[in-house]
Amino acid sequence: MSRSSPGRYAIHEFAKNVYGFHATNSKGEKLMVTRKDPYSWNVSGHDGTVNIEYLLFANRADGTYSQIDNTHAHLNMPATFMYAEELEHRPIEITFNAPENSNWKVATQLKPIKENTFMAPDLYYFMDSPTELSNFSLIEFKMDGENIRFALHHNGTDAEFDTYFDQVKRIVEQERQVFGELPEFDYGTYTFIACYLPNVSGDGMEHRNSTILTDTDALADGGMKGNIGTVSHEFFHAWNVERIRPFDLEPFNFSKANMSGSLWFAEGFTSYYTNLILHRANILTAEEYVKSLNGTFNYVWNSPAHQFFNPIEMSYQAPFVDAATSVDPVNRENTFISYYSYGSVLGLALDLELRNNGLNLDDFMKQVWNTFGKTEVSYTIEDLHESLKNYAGAEIANNFFGNYIYESDMPKYTELFKTVGLKLSQDDEKGYFGASLKANENKVQISSNPKIGSPAYNANLNSGDIITSVNGKPISSTKGWETIMNESKPGTALELSFIRHAKEENTKVTLSKDPAYTISIDENADKKAQKAREAWLATK
Repeated sequence: MSRSSPGRYAIHEFAKNVYGFHATNSKGEKLMVTRKDPYSWNVSGHDGTVNIEYLLFANRADGTYSQIDNTHAHLNMPATFMYAEELEHRPIEITFNAPENSNWKVATQLKPIKENTFMAPDLYYFMDSPTELSNFSLIEFKMDGENIRFALHHNGTDAEFDTYFDQVKRIVEQERQVFGELPEFDYGTYTFIACYLPNVSGDGMEHRNSTILTDTDALADGGMKGNIGTVSHEFFHAWNVERIRPFDLEPFNFSKANMSGSLWFAEGFTSYYTNLILHRANILTAEEYVKSLNGTFNYVWNSPAHQFFNPIEMSYQAPFVDAATSVDPVNRENTFISYYSYGSVLGLALDLELRNNGLNLDDFMKQVWNTFGKTEVSYTIEDLHESLKNYAGAEIANNFFGNYIYESDMPKYTELFKTVGLKLSQDDEKGYFGASLKANENKVQISSNPKIGSPAYNANLNSGDIITSVNGKPISSTKGWETIMNESKPGTALELSFIRHAKEENTKVTLSKDPAYTISIDENADKKAQKAREAWLATK
């Protein structure tokens, strides 16, 4: 049984949900089964044919796991099917048997053979082919000779689906413009497989010719706008990561965690385009798009983690954070920046730098596509560096990679934003504490590790501390804490009493200036900057 899943980088012990295993030969005779490790079964004494059957507990519908219930069979192959290591290069044929008297259909990127029988050329393609069996709705259209179809399992109306699919179509068109063409999809088809139901878990996962999209929000209940960003992100992966493929992800190993130093590009640059494409597709306004930059920018800019890891090393953390689980506490607030977010703000910086020199990131992505994507020759980080040299010259390429990829410096965003008529501002009157709090049984508890260098950190406060009073006044709610913070300016000293390990202690916290920036459109930008902004954001 696989321990990892395409598109994910952490270990997932799928064997834990398998039970009732039996193996027989061609005559139905029981075969001997031994276990050499927790995730494999050794079958011996067969006559050339091995039939196996097992029960699978499957109750999580997302981009990694499987869920089988009375509404659907949502199947991610590594979480569902066993495999024989020695036969990984052989074709696989599978027949799905829908429940009797059901109207379930099959949505998958697997090659159709007949009715509910499909084929994969080898094990990897099979494992990379999530499948949905349900009474889903289907809409499709043609572009560049490719069939783009959207299978949607939901409780909404056809009219809602039509409206949603119109947005999907515009996204496909705009992402095609970035690369200049669609990929040549296997069997001429790309399939969006979406479940927007209350019994699923929110997720999105790219595959070679399909993607899984799951969310609890129905289209009529926020999903029309809330779910569409995942569509934009995952379809961009049809180019960037599925075909423009990092060298260190090849070949994908189903028996261990898979690590790449290029996720800042594969995931991060894809994240940069996610909302930009939504604007170009007329789904987000310019104001909404610019506002959407703020959360990611501040998360990356104000993280203490720059002092520990550069974007390559952040990418190496994926096996520990990409849907990974652990029971011991970690210090991610201070040591980790998501490669999605880190790469996104670096993609933004590179795009603005290129545009300030008469170039743009779209054309660089086209070059990378033509060099590594269409040819399906995997790339290294050094290859990306060399490609940027070829496109933009050594000065821009060496500055970008030398300072922001191999090192962890941050670009000069104030100057870059100014070139496209945006501005950065801060609230000089707002105090900053440096740790998150939550209500806990009429108590206010620090719920995150204080940021290194923050007032909370300097006051030696820790996650789990329960604040009982501020300046001698009892406090019992986060609302009360927020009131104090809203009334406190930078430099304000707060006397805190708190409980740690069942003992009351006291400390003094001196608030600093809130480090958060606000990115906004500069209404007073000169005409050159306004024209540059229009060119950057324009529908292609």
